[in-house]
Amino acid sequence: MVWSAFFIIVFRFIHFISFTSVSKIPPELLPLLGSHVPTVGGVSAAIERGVGIGCTAMQIFVKNNMQWFAKPLPDADAQAFIDHPLRKRLGAVIAHAGYLINLGVEGSENHEKSLRSLADEMLRCEQLGIRSLVLHPGSHLGAGLEAGIGCVVRNLDQLHAEHPTLKVRITLETTAGQGACLGARFEEIAEIISRVKAPKRLEVCLDTAHAFAAGYDLSSPKGAEKTFREFDTVIGLKRLSVLHINDSKSALGSRVDRHDNLGKGKIGLDAFRWIMRSKELAEIPKILETPKGKDLAEDVEAMALLRGFLP
Repeated sequence: MVWSAFFIIVFRFIHFISFTSVSKIPPELLPLLGSHVPTVGGVSAAIERGVGIGCTAMQIFVKNNMQWFAKPLPDADAQAFIDHPLRKRLGAVIAHAGYLINLGVEGSENHEKSLRSLADEMLRCEQLGIRSLVLHPGSHLGAGLEAGIGCVVRNLDQLHAEHPTLKVRITLETTAGQGACLGARFEEIAEIISRVKAPKRLEVCLDTAHAFAAGYDLSSPKGAEKTFREFDTVIGLKRLSVLHINDSKSALGSRVDRHDNLGKGKIGLDAFRWIMRSKELAEIPKILETPKGKDLAEDVEAMALLRGFLP
């Protein structure tokens, strides 16, 4: 009985270390570059699909992104994902939360659904060994910025309190600020982080198209440098765990969220060249969310373009 308990403790410790420690990324996997990959055929099929197009990092939905709930993820499917022989060729796997989830409001049926749905996605990430779950902070639906931020803080505190042992980090994504969406300014994300009871359980994802539409001018190397310097001052680069690499169909400061293929939108290529060459951003996973067909040929082309920017 004593030895059995000892081995259980050791196993749990090893699982904790493997899940949470930040190990040095093998040079052959750098840059950590990839795209949002469909999970058609199951989550493990996404690994084959991602590696097959040259990803060294990828992002997936852990359930249908336009539904509140899904059937439980079978343990066998989760284990197949973790043990997939190609998994070691991915330096990072990131999840993106469903689009129906809104932590910016309270007291409605959808509020309760949002909490349950996000909790389910956190548990699915835990099953799959995924550390970062990217989440749009939500919309205050007209109640005002301060009210919306307060709701997000209380809802995150509730989720953290109900699931104190989960290793997954909710990764707040910067937004374009369309409508009543929260998170367009770095200060809004910083305030959420500063007010939650467990700030160490939060990370940040910067989306280039969103930031540009929110008013951060990324259209030149100087503008990109200024934007990331401001991010570092307001939030801190140590919080940045994911970059969404997207051009923008919408104009600077338009607050309209419309992604475009690299070099085809209003941002242009200079900022992406600067990002790829930045030493401070070298080990941060960079994920494409640009328009693509079923064969993902556009992602292959975009990744080749980005890798071509490396010195």
